[in-house]
Amino acid sequence: MITRTVVRRAALAGVVVTTAVTLAACGGGDHSPGMGHGSSSVPGGVPGGAAFNDADVAFAQMMIPHHRQAVEMAELAATRAEDPEIARLAGQIKAAQAPEIAAMTGWLAAWGRPLPSAGPEMSHLDHGMPGMMAEAELRGLEAASGRAFDRQFLTMMIAHHEGAVAMARDEIADGGDPAAKALAQQVVAAQQAEIATMREILDRL
Repeated sequence: MITRTVVRRAALAGVVVTTAVTLAACGGGDHSPGMGHGSSSVPGGVPGGAAFNDADVAFAQMMIPHHRQAVEMAELAATRAEDPEIARLAGQIKAAQAPEIAAMTGWLAAWGRPLPSAGPEMSHLDHGMPGMMAEAELRGLEAASGRAFDRQFLTMMIAHHEGAVAMARDEIADGGDPAAKALAQQVVAAQQAEIATMREILDRL
């Protein structure tokens, strides 16, 4: 499991960022500027005056690219999976994680904190986020087909989910923003259930 120290260091020093929306009301402090963001299907938003801390920022900055990769993998499964249950699960993963990405993006903007880059330059952080796949692994998955794809997808997504659960547990322990902590709890519950389902499918393949 990634340590809390690694999470904080990665967020504060290692995340490649784009130009962020800087809000005058933030002033670099540890309070949100009272703007509501996020999807109604995702817990929270950014409550007015809710406190946030470095752990909340690290969670959002790291979980956004982590979720993006899961969505990319799920999109591959939609067209390549041989087992229909895997295709359904991939659709479920994409439907859950896309709005969570949108919510966390909104939080970072509201907090006046930088957004993680969406490009391949994020690859240097692969070893800083548990379960994050290297570019070569993704290309290998893209090249697979049939039952081989199904097994590879499940193996990779189980590891990916386990990494997300570890990061979410750090947020639950150390975060300050209620909405971010609620989303982290949702990630733990949903992804642990999906891990159990994927293990069952893998066992029968």
